[in-house]
Amino acid sequence: MQRVIGKGTWLDKVAHTLVEREKRLARDLSLIRVESGLGASGIPHIGSLGDAVRAYGVKLALENLGYRAELIAYSDDMDGLRKVPYGLPEWLKEYIAMPVCNIPDPFSCHSSYAMHMSSMLMDALDRLSIRYRFQSGYEAYKQGLLNKEIDVLLRNAKVIGEKIAELVGQEKFRQALPYFPICSNCKRIYLANAYEYVEDEHKVLYECKGSIIGREYVQGCGYKGEADVFKAEGKLSWKVEFAARWSALSIRFEAYGKDIMDSVKVNDWVADNILNYAHPLHVRYEMFLDKSGRKISKSAGNVFTPQVWLRYGTAQSLMLLLFKRIAGTRHVGVEDIPRLEDEYDRLEDTYFNVTGYDASSLTTPDAMKLIKQRGIYEYINHNRIPSRAGEHVPYMLLAQLAAVAVEGKEVEYVLNRLRAYGMLKGRDGEVSERLRERILKARLYALEVLQQRPESKAVSLDERQRKAIEDLIQVIGSSDDAKVIQSSIFDTARKHGIEPKDFFRLLYMLLIGTDYGPRLGPYIIDVGKNNIISMLRRHLDAAG
Repeated sequence: MQRVIGKGTWLDKVAHTLVEREKRLARDLSLIRVESGLGASGIPHIGSLGDAVRAYGVKLALENLGYRAELIAYSDDMDGLRKVPYGLPEWLKEYIAMPVCNIPDPFSCHSSYAMHMSSMLMDALDRLSIRYRFQSGYEAYKQGLLNKEIDVLLRNAKVIGEKIAELVGQEKFRQALPYFPICSNCKRIYLANAYEYVEDEHKVLYECKGSIIGREYVQGCGYKGEADVFKAEGKLSWKVEFAARWSALSIRFEAYGKDIMDSVKVNDWVADNILNYAHPLHVRYEMFLDKSGRKISKSAGNVFTPQVWLRYGTAQSLMLLLFKRIAGTRHVGVEDIPRLEDEYDRLEDTYFNVTGYDASSLTTPDAMKLIKQRGIYEYINHNRIPSRAGEHVPYMLLAQLAAVAVEGKEVEYVLNRLRAYGMLKGRDGEVSERLRERILKARLYALEVLQQRPESKAVSLDERQRKAIEDLIQVIGSSDDAKVIQSSIFDTARKHGIEPKDFFRLLYMLLIGTDYGPRLGPYIIDVGKNNIISMLRRHLDAAG
């Protein structure tokens, strides 16, 4: 019999593996910390959020196993600016290679560039109701949180430099210390070469020579000076900084993307062998790509931010996107929002409609899938389960109805139409705030996304289906009677040898993206005959 760990999800497997590893290491389990880095050098995107949300999911799974856990959101705000992100003002070029915590906020609403970028990610975490403890990298250096680790690392710089060359082939740290001073003359980081550590004074000696930043060489100012490594006058190299953070904060889990595999490999060795701190458990995840297959980048202009998702979709659908799985490359775009909204509804239906089973006795693949689905649903809701399922209406139906409603009356109009369609039965006249929220978000999606991107995703159509749809378009164009249109759908299906129920499913899929929906006659009149005809014609064109 297959054993179910926790709630049966990948998060539970990670949490269980983590706990068993910690027991073998004989480490204190009174508080288990997980970490996510918050990039502060560019606009946070869905992938940036995914790192933090998945770490939070592991925290939830640890708590489900009976352990206290905490998520540390560590802002890398001492990093230097390598390039100006797409869409930001050109004057930021003056600050290339300066620590982002020392750069003015281009939007003039936060204390620095770094704080603005970090706050965007914290805003998304807050809107997802995720609990975390924020840690500024600058404050960590300023307050001496990493002092012990910095001293040990710089005392062992020669050994570390040799190991970096052996592990990843990077020769740089055979001559330079794994520490980036901020040049006290030009105020830039990465350009100064730290060549000697004065142990009893906790200072490094450096010369500002220059370095490749992004794709361009930036000339140093030539200044020779010293930096106090205990006073935030620089930062550790990425090749050792993770290890210092893990040790200082007692981090037991951190996921990473394949783009920083080399850094993680080196940091694991440094933590284990130089700092005598067993490195945290890792899970490697693939990157999010845009729909064209390009990596979502903070500087390339294809950033898909959490704020954009939450403008059109709910917190639950975004959590579902990030909790579904960790393996495999993911292509994501704003057009995925309706699908994830409907998928969450199906997940909730499964949770509340499948009852009376004994999880310990379920061993079939279908049963295991059910257990995982229930577990993901509970984690999406932070282990605080609603008392009942909400109202489930296809997102695209909400979008189409809200788009034709009078501005300011969208919610009332859509609810009235849904009641007329019989889609709010048993709700005692009351509807949830989530449905009201979805109506308003779906309206924005219709007006700002669908009207800008009218192209339809191709649905395969055979010749009978094509001719049936062409005939139905003629009927819709010639009648204003919902009953006549409803009846004609049956007649058209039979005329072309199609089962009426199959034709209805096809029309629902073409019009609202699901295989169910309202009575089509009234719906077609409500949304507007011309709108429906345009949608059907686009699908005919897309199908070829």
